[in-house]
Amino acid sequence: MTAKDRFDPQVFKSRLGRRALLGRLGVAGAGLALAPSLVAAQDASPELDAKILNFALNLEYLEAEYYLRAVQGRGLEDAELGDDPGEVTGGSEVPFQTERLREFAAEIARDEAAHVRFLRFALGSAAVSRPAINFSDAFTGAARAAGVVGANDDFDPFASELGFLFGAFLFEDVGVSAYKGAAPFIGSGDYKEAAAGILAVEAYHAGNVRTQLYLEEKTKFAGQTVVEVAQKISDARDLLDGDGDADQGVKYDNPAGTEANIVLADENAVAYGRTPRQVLNIVYLDLSGGATPGGFFPEGLKGDFSGVPSL
Repeated sequence: MTAKDRFDPQVFKSRLGRRALLGRLGVAGAGLALAPSLVAAQDASPELDAKILNFALNLEYLEAEYYLRAVQGRGLEDAELGDDPGEVTGGSEVPFQTERLREFAAEIARDEAAHVRFLRFALGSAAVSRPAINFSDAFTGAARAAGVVGANDDFDPFASELGFLFGAFLFEDVGVSAYKGAAPFIGSGDYKEAAAGILAVEAYHAGNVRTQLYLEEKTKFAGQTVVEVAQKISDARDLLDGDGDADQGVKYDNPAGTEANIVLADENAVAYGRTPRQVLNIVYLDLSGGATPGGFFPEGLKGDFSGVPSL
């Protein structure tokens, strides 16, 4: 199965006509999946639906470019980028040593590319173009801040399969929490169902990445065990997204230190959601909490954010 096989617009059309689809969206531009504290469910609207989908599309561009470059050394096709795409800095084919991991990475790459095509089709002319993405400087900055590498050392997740897993670990849990936070505020039942389906796929990805890291728990990376590095990445996400300590590494924090933690969930085994500001502070690597563009999105997400609560 090729990447193109992952999304069939005719199937989507058969469920919801194109004219009705565009009519429900009604607006162009990007926006935010609003947090529970910012909007009531009854405030859902076609405009908000479009903003949620475009917010998700920006994140899907990031993931698709990461996995595609890791697997094939190049990113999305030109036809999938929009009319005004930003540049992508960094990223190269990973020298996979384990065939299983290469196959897993290839499947996730196909999924993420399909998500881009799906959301672009759903949004039609309202879809934002790919934003500028920085893999080279952002990963190094994140790794230094988390203490994964030294203050003068670089981190290139494309240089090894273990580094690749750490990069995937950084993104996947954020993607799951972003969709979870957005889901209650999608007005259209069709879009809500689609978002739930994408969330489920992202959760499969996250669980798989966490499992692969757990299986390498005693392997050393930059002088630390894989579990220690994963915990530092988790702690960095917690620091970036503000108050609380909801994020988790790949092992439970217990005296024995022997319990796997391949599912990021609360005490009720329910995945938690992040607000848009929390998501942006992580991908922008903004410790100030102001959701200021930078990090993986040096020019910010594509779209008009004016008038959106929380920014």
